[in-house]
Formats: sequence, C-alpha cells, structure tokens
Amino acid sequence: MMNREGKPITILMADDDADDRQMTLEAFSESRLANDLRFVEDGAELMDYLCRRNKFSDPASSPRPGLILLDLNMPKKDGREALREIKADPKLRNIRVVVMTTSKAEEDIVRTYDLGAESYVTKPVTFTSLVDVVRTLGKYWLEIVELPQGLDGEANG
Repeated sequence: MMNREGKPITILMADDDADDRQMTLEAFSESRLANDLRFVEDGAELMDYLCRRNKFSDPASSPRPGLILLDLNMPKKDGREALREIKADPKLRNIRVVVMTTSKAEEDIVRTYDLGAESYVTKPVTFTSLVDVVRTLGKYWLEIVELPQGLDGEANG
C-alpha cells in the first residue's frame, strides 16, 4: 500500500490478541506488501500512539499511520471508544479506520459506521482468507479509492 508519492504508508493495528497480530504480520509478508506495520495492544495504547504520548512520543519511531486496523473488543479502552475519539479529533479524523473484528453483530456494524469507520471487516478464520483480505485492503485503499491530498498518512498534524 503506497501513498500518492509512491512511498509505503504506515499501517497501525490495534488488537489485543497476539496470535491475530502475528497472523496479520505473516499475511502482509505473504501478500508482499512493503508497508511498515506497527501494533498496539489496546485502545489506550492506540490513542497514546496517535497523540504521541508516553512511549510513543518520538515521531521518528511512531510515524503517523495512513490506515488503522481496529479490533473492537480490547481491554482498557475498546475499539468503539478509540474510534469515537479518533473521529472527534480534527488532527486524527482523516486517518482511515478499518474495523477488523470477530463480531458479526448488526449492532456493532451499524454503530461503528455511525462513529465514522470507513470499513467493517469480520476477521477471517483461516490464514488464506486473511491473506485475501489483506490483499483486497491494499488494492482498495490505495489503488481504487480516490482520496483528497493530505489523507495518505503523511504528517499533517
């Protein structure tokens, strides 16, 4: 996944499940995506990363993501709360957020779109399906969709 200048965007995944994080890392490798994939383990860490607080205060080691993969059910601060904060913050609201969760509940789907998520994806149960999802996300977000300038993950705030 590249930005308009041909540089890979940073992708930030917020997920408390270590196995899901590892499988996603392997799916990115299998898909041959050259993105900088970073991880946080809950919504509180996600907001620290985005706001460059605590261990994420250095912009060089915590680059602004162009895409967030967000699990809904996490400790400390769940994905719904984090999504609400992201979309309420003028400096963060333009970061694309794809909810990627095990929930298939209609209430979760409707609520996350109401909160401003760009997409809702149910986590695949097989590695092959996860690779397909990762490839599709890469194609959709950076080859098909037309976005205004400044929404490509470059530092704009």
